[in-house]
Amino acid sequence: MSAPPPPAPPEPLFTPRFFVMCTFTFTVFLSAFQLLPTAPFRILDLGGTTFAAGLFLGLLTYASAFSAPFTGALADRMGKRSMLIVCSLVIAAFSLAYALSTSYRLPLAIVFFHGIFWSGLLSASSAYMTDVIPESRRAEGIGYWGISSMLAVAVAPGVGLWVYQHGWGWLCAATGGLNLVMTAIASRLPETAVAARRSRERLLSANLLEWRVLRLSLTLFLYSFGHGGVTSFVALYADAHHITPKGVFFTAFALTVIASRLLLGSVVDRVGHRRVILPSLVVIVIGFAVLPFATTRARMIAAAVVYGLGLGNAYPAYAAYVTRHVDPGRRGAAFGAIIAAFDTGIGTGSIVMGGIIQRFGFSAAFAFAAALSALAIPYFVRAERRFLARPA
Repeated sequence: MSAPPPPAPPEPLFTPRFFVMCTFTFTVFLSAFQLLPTAPFRILDLGGTTFAAGLFLGLLTYASAFSAPFTGALADRMGKRSMLIVCSLVIAAFSLAYALSTSYRLPLAIVFFHGIFWSGLLSASSAYMTDVIPESRRAEGIGYWGISSMLAVAVAPGVGLWVYQHGWGWLCAATGGLNLVMTAIASRLPETAVAARRSRERLLSANLLEWRVLRLSLTLFLYSFGHGGVTSFVALYADAHHITPKGVFFTAFALTVIASRLLLGSVVDRVGHRRVILPSLVVIVIGFAVLPFATTRARMIAAAVVYGLGLGNAYPAYAAYVTRHVDPGRRGAAFGAIIAAFDTGIGTGSIVMGGIIQRFGFSAAFAFAAALSALAIPYFVRAERRFLARPA
């Protein structure tokens, strides 16, 4: 009796394309997170209110959310690589437009269109990486890929705030240069094996959106609401309590996400995606709940660590869980639906929490974010049974 054949070796995860995409994503977030935490200071310096400062991120993410189903489906049809190149070039042009703004109203007008092309970057790059990563290691791969964005988030806000001290024009020139680097990197990427779908069906059709994914992704809306407020105002919160450096929350948050993914990345696929999603949602709630007490540097770092443990592990597990139920040729549309829900939450949170902060203060805004994110847990449990039980 012959011995059974040895098990097949695991499919390689760390390929040249994987690392090129990690470099691309690092550059994307290095550019964006120099701008996002700094723009509220620019708007306030130009005479805008705290509410207007929150509108910057709010309008960007609303535009991204509403356009993501379209740009995600367009990436499926025209090719992810082409989408990455076009969006990188257009966003470079927006950096120049920001530099020329002398009224806080002009950046608020530009950022809406910026958001449309931002959604194209996010949906196309997410779908591209999902095509490249082996299915058996998908959560692990998405988590490791996300480290590239977290590394950028760890350093970009501090760099952006430092550059802003030397002038708004210098900041816009730095982000525009990075956008051109993004274009050069994307141009060297080959298209994935999941070819663009050449369909005669109208782009704006009833089948454009992955409705099941969008409904389930209300889970992301409920916790990304608070994330929008944190992204826009945690630097202002640190400044109000004389915490230095003002970007310390972002740095501690990003380093926590990186460490947890390095330690747990290979475990998520083996343990089961759902078993990671639910505890991560609980930890996110705790992270928001402790922020009102983060009035010293040590407490703010502790809050960032808790929040990073939750948010950093929730998304890779969720994305891997959902893409198991989606046709490979519809991954762009699926990530468009995910981004639509996530960015709607970020935009709503940035705007609403700006208003709450202006009227009631930071503690009330963070407490409201904690209460809303707590609803994500029962909603996910109910929605996954209803929507993911159906065949893709």
